[in-house]
Amino acid sequence: MENIEKDSAFRVEHDSLGEVLVDASHFWGAQTQRSYGNFCIGQPQERMPFEIIYAFAQLKKACALANYELNPTKMTQEKCQSIVAVCDKILAGELSDEFPLVVYQTGSGTQTNMNVNEVVANVTNLANGQGFLHPNDDVNMSQSSNDTFPSAMHIAFVTQIESKLIPSLKQLIAGFEAKEHECKGVIKSGRTHLMDAVPISFSQELSGYRFSLQQNLALLQAVLVPLKQLAIGATAVGTGLNAPLHFDVKVCEQLQKQTNSDFVPCANKFHALTSLDEVVAVHGVLKALAMDLFKIANDIRLMASGPRCGLNEVILPANEPGSSIMPGKVNPTQCEQVTQVAVQVFGNDASIGFAASQGQFELNVFLPVTAYNFLQSVRLLSSSMDSFLEHCLQGLRANESKMTENLNRSLMLSTLLSPSIGYEKSAQCALLAHNKDISLKEAVLELGYLSSEAFDQIYHPEQMI
Repeated sequence: MENIEKDSAFRVEHDSLGEVLVDASHFWGAQTQRSYGNFCIGQPQERMPFEIIYAFAQLKKACALANYELNPTKMTQEKCQSIVAVCDKILAGELSDEFPLVVYQTGSGTQTNMNVNEVVANVTNLANGQGFLHPNDDVNMSQSSNDTFPSAMHIAFVTQIESKLIPSLKQLIAGFEAKEHECKGVIKSGRTHLMDAVPISFSQELSGYRFSLQQNLALLQAVLVPLKQLAIGATAVGTGLNAPLHFDVKVCEQLQKQTNSDFVPCANKFHALTSLDEVVAVHGVLKALAMDLFKIANDIRLMASGPRCGLNEVILPANEPGSSIMPGKVNPTQCEQVTQVAVQVFGNDASIGFAASQGQFELNVFLPVTAYNFLQSVRLLSSSMDSFLEHCLQGLRANESKMTENLNRSLMLSTLLSPSIGYEKSAQCALLAHNKDISLKEAVLELGYLSSEAFDQIYHPEQMI
């Protein structure tokens, strides 16, 4: 009650525990109000993600249509149309202030399910003065929080990955492909163990980054298939109590029409309520993507180090000043945002993995925190890739003169000598060149292993790629 201002207009709502005063300017009911007062945890932005609310609206709409088809006597056309109309309002963002509940609530997400049920019912009842929609009997017909919340999670995860993450990933892949073509023919020193290695073309190096992202995309598309299996129809413990036969199939058929994603019922509802295997698998690919992005961004910022005292092999866009005390300093800020996002995704993966281990008996009760972390990973990765592409990769330039200078100074070009003078003599040349800070050619001539003309005939770094 302390969350309601004293001069607000109230209305009386009731649930199985009794009557509750609710701010009359809102459409939620007694169970939402109780949760709103009992769980004042976290920052304002740590509310239940709106992707989950939108997924619930899709699900409630599909359930109403399925109930109308299977049981039109109980789910009348008028009731069905009312539920669908309010769900469409939610999906249009018209009722965003009606979902105030935080992530850290009951582990099954019951209060969020009831929040949606109450809002859908009360928008019709309070606006029209008709009391014919009941949040439990009508909006929640043939359902339980135990099967709707995991279903809404899967719907939200799939739709966000398909509509946001995958397009962003594809655009980044295309960005690397374009940069490969742009840098064709540029040769640089390779590096292993952070030490000089044999030559590589810059486009080859970029192709490795691009292919890693393509592998992430292929893995993601593969693991999304089982994530499209929904718990709906399981009701409370997986037995389907109070749900009509084929309800799950009809709901998924409606969802396919509404979302253009091929959702299907999970073949084993007991698994669907207690296990997060599919979620863990998909987020595992998100972690793999984050790991690849971390590696790529870190490589690029190391290549850009300098400009005078580092490698200085690539030139990054100067987006903003890099220091409040050092004039003229420019930092690899886009690379750093990518690596920070990756670290957050790593942490989210640990949270999701632990949450998935907590499926006791017939239900996992760590669903809201799983949804919060998973969706945060999707949002962060999507926007991070977009930002990196626009503000870094597209403007990145190869510093060809520096790459050539570093390549010609590399002692690992001694590998070119091995077929002619052998490994051990080639190693002697490399060590002498390093110790005396002379060129590889000067070392070969000093040791007398090759003539100047013979050295020039075999010394072609560009052929080593």
